[in-house]
Amino acid sequence: MSRNASIRPNETTIPTLHTHDPEVTLAFYETLGFTVVSRQLKPYVYLAFELSGFQVHFSAGPRGMDPTTEMTGGCLVMVDHVAPYHAAFTEAMRAAHGKVLSRGLPRITRYRPGAFRFTLVDPSGNSLIFIQRDEPEEVEYGGSAALEGLAKALDQVRIYREFKTDDAAAYRRARSALKRHGETASALERATAHAMLVELATALDRADEAEEWRRALEPIMAEELTEEERHTVREELERAADLVEWRDE
Repeated sequence: MSRNASIRPNETTIPTLHTHDPEVTLAFYETLGFTVVSRQLKPYVYLAFELSGFQVHFSAGPRGMDPTTEMTGGCLVMVDHVAPYHAAFTEAMRAAHGKVLSRGLPRITRYRPGAFRFTLVDPSGNSLIFIQRDEPEEVEYGGSAALEGLAKALDQVRIYREFKTDDAAAYRRARSALKRHGETASALERATAHAMLVELATALDRADEAEEWRRALEPIMAEELTEEERHTVREELERAADLVEWRDE
């Protein structure tokens, strides 16, 4: 359909999500620094919040709504840089709760330097996904076709972790890929896989497994890698330490 000449391309869309508890939703978004634009509880619920240049609105959820399914709704928030938003929300959570809310509801997913997105899940199970505008348009979810073996599998792990924010799937893929391709992979690829498994096990609160992967990595680091390769793997390991600090700081 051709565009009507009288329609100008200056539209603004505002997501309207559901809330299971208006007071809880108000407290959550105000804590994060959102401004309350509308606070109506009767005769029907309608809430509106604004942060920087975008708004998100809420109405009452349907009867039987279960926030724990996290199937309520969501929206994408396209921004120039995601890191400042993540830092601001993290700081606000620490100020209000003494910790980062990284598990359960509500929560914020972790941000790794260089990543293009993170997700904020509110108390009603809605997901606000902050995405950097220059995020790659095409993502090869099976791993880059330019790679093979363990290297390709680890690229798929990266996609699960950073684009789909699915740590459990990333962990399963990394573990199975190491078992399948470990014998033919280079020492650096195997070491990188172990380091990624340390970080993912940490993210999944599997401290014992993280320590097992770390111990298995030690002889590879000591005996099979160059100093430059050790530096590369240490950078990946530092992400696990950063995650622990981010959660518990």
